[in-house]
Amino acid sequence: MRVCLILEGCYPYVRGGVSSWTHQFIQSMPNTEFVLWLIGADNSKRGQFKYNIPKNVISIHEVFLNEAYNTAGSRKSLPAFTAAQQHALSELLNCRQPDWSIIFDLFSKNRISPSMFLGNELFVNQVNALCQREYQYIAYSDFYYTVRSMMVPLIYLLIQKIPKADIYHSLATGYCGILGSMASEAYKAPLIVSEHGIYTREREEEVLQADWITPYLKNMWITLFSMFSKCAYDHAYCVTSLYNAARNIQLQLGCDEQKAVVIPNGVQHEDFAFINERIPGEYNKISIGAVVRFAPIKDIKTMIYAFAELKHIYPDVELHILGDIDNQEYYDECTYLLEFLNLSDVHFVGQQNVKTYIEKFDFTILTSISEGLPLAVLESMAAGKPVVATDVGACREMLDEHDEPGFEGRAGIICPPMDTAAITSAMYRLCTDAGLRHEMSEVCRRRARVFYDYKDVLQKYKTLYLDAFKKEAK
Repeated sequence: MRVCLILEGCYPYVRGGVSSWTHQFIQSMPNTEFVLWLIGADNSKRGQFKYNIPKNVISIHEVFLNEAYNTAGSRKSLPAFTAAQQHALSELLNCRQPDWSIIFDLFSKNRISPSMFLGNELFVNQVNALCQREYQYIAYSDFYYTVRSMMVPLIYLLIQKIPKADIYHSLATGYCGILGSMASEAYKAPLIVSEHGIYTREREEEVLQADWITPYLKNMWITLFSMFSKCAYDHAYCVTSLYNAARNIQLQLGCDEQKAVVIPNGVQHEDFAFINERIPGEYNKISIGAVVRFAPIKDIKTMIYAFAELKHIYPDVELHILGDIDNQEYYDECTYLLEFLNLSDVHFVGQQNVKTYIEKFDFTILTSISEGLPLAVLESMAAGKPVVATDVGACREMLDEHDEPGFEGRAGIICPPMDTAAITSAMYRLCTDAGLRHEMSEVCRRRARVFYDYKDVLQKYKTLYLDAFKKEAK
């Protein structure tokens, strides 16, 4: 069986999160051939992989969105658009419900590049009509260049050569979902969509915070990404999420309830079985760990501020932050913050082997403002290390006590995102209560073993692949 994994802005260019999941997933299925179809932002990253690619990856196809603006295309005139094609294009520009079969066929068959389409009279006329109908009080230049910026990357993706596979597996909706949907139609092969985070919601947060988008045009970008997600959901054989709340959001965004299934992340808990609790009194300082890449969404600044407050009331503590520099500017800001606060005992140790380094910790911390079901929390649980985590993604479901059998006790402490005082208080409680740390440690190990066993998770994906393949073969 040959599976095409479609990824955007993650594996194998950056470490952690979805990248770690992908690498482990490929390695765990040595008898499956994988094709990687990678979407990146900047072609300067071409071939700059941070992982040793497994041998069962038989080919890699890279496509970079910044190249879309350099694609001139041929000078041949475009074919006359039929009424159905004009309607589909109108729906596309309006970010509504285009007939994607028509869109895929139109661009891929005719190899219509972004420059060819944007210079066409039909595009100009439809943009003019849309502006006059719904955006009368917006400067036309702002509106035109917004539509242009939205369409250029999309059209560029639509003219890409499709690698052939038995199954297409998109690890997001968005641009990944568009490529997966197009490939599924082209080769009549099943599409599986797996969302580690809800793409539409993540892009919505980014758009609302972006200062490069004119405020009154932000809704256009949000509806664009919603349209992409709906396209992926409609074409998918199955749509997976990591936890129940995420599945509910997918349903709200238009996913068919019959397609939506929950498959959590898993951890190879036996790899962490050798790790012991740190015995109180054997060490001079309580050691806190954070396994996290340096990126704004991880909100390491709040972690640093909370740790600074903790040092005032509990001096014998240290913080180790493990992870890649995903955003150099953000890393530099965090480094400056340490200097500004004159904060000692914070160590940026870079990429490390978590399985060995985590033994140094009494507990771990995660202060993200957005997550799915974080592997860092799973690994901490498998190692018997309690977790202080913000109330994002599946963190509460993973750490809190529930009525469900097996979820007795707590594996950590949940805090509101960006709440420095609450995070400081939670860390102080775990620093000063060895009994609580021990109690939570036992819950961590049991919960990781029973509910998040990687072998069980992997088997669910193998079954999903086999069922999809058999159904399509019929």
